[in-house]
Amino acid sequence: MASIVGEVKPDQGATVTDPNTTIDTYFRMWNETDPATRGELVGQVFTEDGRHVDPLADVAGYPAIDQMVAGVQDHYPGATLRRTSAIDLHHDQARYGWELRTPDGTVVVSAIDVARLADDGRIEHVAAFFGDLSAELAA
Repeated sequence: MASIVGEVKPDQGATVTDPNTTIDTYFRMWNETDPATRGELVGQVFTEDGRHVDPLADVAGYPAIDQMVAGVQDHYPGATLRRTSAIDLHHDQARYGWELRTPDGTVVVSAIDVARLADDGRIEHVAAFFGDLSAELAA
């Protein structure tokens, strides 16, 4: 069953959002199943041309980001994304760990995100790296 994609509305406020609030809202966005509410959250979290890149997706813009989130929710019904680390910030960059868990507690994927933040505190670009780094490539 396909999720309905919400209408995404850009955050029209001139206020600068604290990066911690942006990232906490990012996780609310991933877990929001109501299309209208999720669409509002996409606009609060991402700049209008914001981009999300991970091993399975490379999308930019509000509609594409919203469709990607709806697709993950369809593929893993009832699963939730949760942050597993503190948020490490410097300059316009943030990194944090997260995992996707099914309702029975199974971890589907764990990852680290690295996000570039706009001047207003929203995400311009986020790259997710799935799994742990391999020691095999260490010199």
